[in-house]
Amino acid sequence: MPQAHSADLVSQETALKYIPKAVAASLEKSQIPKDAISISVMEIDQARPGKVTAKTELDWRSQEAMNPASTMKLITTLAGLDVLGPQYRWRTNIYTDGLIRKGTLKGNLYLQGTGDPKLIPEEFAKMMKAIQNLGIQKIDGNLFFDRSAYAPSVMEHNTIDGESLRAYNVPPDPLLYAFRTLSFQLGKSRTADFIDISYTPPLSQLKVINQMQLVNQSCDSWKSNLRFNLEPEGDGTSTNQALTAQFSGSFPNACKGVNYNVVALDANTFLTQGFAAAWELAGGTWAQAPTGNSGAVPLAARLLLQFEGIPLADDVQDINKFSNNVMARQLMLTLAFEKMGKPATTENGELVIQSWLKGLGLEFPELIIENGSGLSRTEAISAEHLTQLLVAARNLSVADNFYNSLPIAGTDGTMRNRLMGHLRKFLHLKKKPEARIKTGSLVDVRAISGYVMSKSGKMYAVSSFINHPNAGKGLEAHDQLLAWLLDDGPEPKQAR
Repeated sequence: MPQAHSADLVSQETALKYIPKAVAASLEKSQIPKDAISISVMEIDQARPGKVTAKTELDWRSQEAMNPASTMKLITTLAGLDVLGPQYRWRTNIYTDGLIRKGTLKGNLYLQGTGDPKLIPEEFAKMMKAIQNLGIQKIDGNLFFDRSAYAPSVMEHNTIDGESLRAYNVPPDPLLYAFRTLSFQLGKSRTADFIDISYTPPLSQLKVINQMQLVNQSCDSWKSNLRFNLEPEGDGTSTNQALTAQFSGSFPNACKGVNYNVVALDANTFLTQGFAAAWELAGGTWAQAPTGNSGAVPLAARLLLQFEGIPLADDVQDINKFSNNVMARQLMLTLAFEKMGKPATTENGELVIQSWLKGLGLEFPELIIENGSGLSRTEAISAEHLTQLLVAARNLSVADNFYNSLPIAGTDGTMRNRLMGHLRKFLHLKKKPEARIKTGSLVDVRAISGYVMSKSGKMYAVSSFINHPNAGKGLEAHDQLLAWLLDDGPEPKQAR
């Protein structure tokens, strides 16, 4: 009998090795060969909370190590939530070597960061209020930035595509402010025929010169005739010098509001002027415009303030819904910092994640983590193992934090405009099916990984990677796969 039994198992396994018809047709149309895609689908049995099990429903090349692009963020964020806890908050410490006399701090401020990825203008506003609550109205001193939390190697600006001015390539920084990205909002004025330009975050010495001409065009390719230049006035060495952002060229009058994002300033200038502007906006004053330089907190300095950022659960929403690379990288470095001490390295971050996986009983020998964000040519995992991680997540106390951080198809994040037509079919249902899916794309890579609640109420975990020069055309095939799961494709065993 054992022989017959094993033959039966083999035929069962073979029965799962197929590509759903609509997916196969889409791949053929997009000229993506079947050996360039991997698919893993497991049905999650939710009957026993904390003892969730799953059975494989579809396995197409699911054990092949593939480049997962941004779906790698699922490993980083789940590890972060489970190891650090959803209520974890990053701390930014402010020290001084001076004294407060009659509302004036006579001395320097030392900012020591631990990698808060969401230190943005709203958070700086709270920080300034906290400084004022110490009885400080005027600061007579300069700024120093202590970045000793990270090893210098992780702060180097290396890119895989040479696009160093693009926001998605910003390198990690223990004192990252506003993603080190200047975001200009451009749009035709409501009241007259000119172009309004505003920007965030406020910088103390930046002025905008607008020499753009309005032209009668659609908004489609508004960037193509726009010229941007950011000039430090002076020798370019001082962090408190005047800066000029110059816009010229033409701008379509059909544009109501577009964002032009640029990473054009060194970290110290950006942080110095961002801090100075935030202090002034809060009503504080400076004895003179401060300079900002790198420097360790002196032993004799005293702690003025320990500032805490937003809870990790909220950061993870940003990382997964909007696929924020630098936030994911800083979360991985934070695992290293909290568990292995400073200076944090990506190697230590990987060690923490690998030992966490081991603790969950997960062995992923093919897993390669370069920086934890998926913005990498070397990161790799199999679809089967990423799906196993999604199943394992359901047994963790952070299961809901993790589930809620994923983009909802047709609703938000990177899935906002996907599957809308298909989801309309279910509007009449009381309990509406949904797809919570992390997406990933690089040149030659398309990826999806997440959960599908089907129309009959089943929960599927799914991961699929396409690694091929035509991967960019693979979005439709992945949408067909998700639509098939929403429709309960695996059950009953329909025609394939």
